[in-house]
Amino acid sequence: MLTAIEAESFHIYILDIVMPMVSGLELGQEIRRLDREAQIIYASTEPQFALQAYAASPINYLIKPIEKQQLFDTLNLAISKADIAEEQTFAVKTADSLRVIRLSDIATCEYRDHAVIFILIDGEEVLSRTIRENFLEYCTLILKDRHFLQCHTAFIVNMRRVERFARDSFTLYGDRVVPIASKQYPAVRDAYMDFLLGKGENR
Repeated sequence: MLTAIEAESFHIYILDIVMPMVSGLELGQEIRRLDREAQIIYASTEPQFALQAYAASPINYLIKPIEKQQLFDTLNLAISKADIAEEQTFAVKTADSLRVIRLSDIATCEYRDHAVIFILIDGEEVLSRTIRENFLEYCTLILKDRHFLQCHTAFIVNMRRVERFARDSFTLYGDRVVPIASKQYPAVRDAYMDFLLGKGENR
């Protein structure tokens, strides 16, 4: 394993404490020495090593048996922190899986019935599971990308996909219409103009 990580870096590592040849504690510290950006997750039946494990700055220390929700949440965090394929991604927990979507593939996000619908540029719709947080909190990572703008309480738009801009809506390529809240129009207009002029920066 040590030879492998010296030869090639990985975005995410899931380590146990008890491992053949080398302990997970040693391996985690060596990974951190070689790669400060790697996302390390510990999954072990040994809770007594949790404090020592944090020397490698893992994002979580999971105790087996691991609850599915806890694993999904940890993987979601790891994926959002990892710059996979040098392109930002967002992990969506659907009814039956964890779907990783490239931000550039998202045309718009819509909040409806306590879930989020991701409309992709190819027309596919990806429906999240019921979310506990509010829409803005759930989409925080998306909105940090300068290409995305919340134009309505229930809508976020990828400004790269906008074909027409009006006072009450954006029309995207493919003729999908995304509403603009009237009270938000001045801020939306200014943000979109800044984007077109190249003034926007990742937030």
